Amino acid sequence: MVEEACAVAIMAKASLAGEVKTRLVPPLSHAQAAEFNTCCIADVAAAIEDAAGRVPICGFAAYHPLGSEGFFREVLPAGFGLLPPREPTLGKSLVHAVRELLAQGWGAVCLVNSDSPNLPSELLADAVRRLQQPGDRVVLGPAADGGYYLIGLKRLHLRLFDEIDWSTERVYRQTLARAVEVGLDAVSLPEWYDVDDADSLAQLWRQLRADGDRRAPRTRAFLDGLVAADPGLRRLFDGGG
Repeated sequence: MVEEACAVAIMAKASLAGEVKTRLVPPLSHAQAAEFNTCCIADVAAAIEDAAGRVPICGFAAYHPLGSEGFFREVLPAGFGLLPPREPTLGKSLVHAVRELLAQGWGAVCLVNSDSPNLPSELLADAVRRLQQPGDRVVLGPAADGGYYLIGLKRLHLRLFDEIDWSTERVYRQTLARAVEVGLDAVSLPEWYDVDDADSLAQLWRQLRADGDRRAPRTRAFLDGLVAADPGLRRLFDGGG
């Protein structure tokens, strides 16, 4: 039933060249950065599907901009829902996504970014399990850059999104402080990383090639094609910057 499941929504932008992943230019071109964005969305969605094999999950994308529905229907697995944009800013977009999904009757909501294509599905499943436990709480997945890759809630607590310095290294720390202010238990998942600059892209490349890592297959195939065509990019990736 809906009230027994968790809605997991990717916060995602359509892959418009010059408007997404611009911090990856260079070493990528704007067209390559847009294709990388598409790969990230597809692989995060696949991780959500994998987690749904272990815990009750329904996948969504809270997307931007309006009019890009066709792009998302092509990239996302069948059955994923779409949440149209309500506000242009990140904090307000998060609030609207939580409010809309809870209003639909889901027992809990997790919002995840589209910047971590190799995010382990185990972390998503663990977030849902934490939300299934009795009592109110916020579940946070801290990112290496000081933000968070996931926030999970059973109820909308507006203070968690208030007076946050979005897109800075203070986001996760400030969100924990807001939880303390409202007396809300906070559960932190293991740290993961966003891929939003050349160094983190190189980190992703090395991790996907190490130890038989099979996550993020679409992103892996895309990066394999890039380095096969550009030896200089391979040297950059292998050197980590």
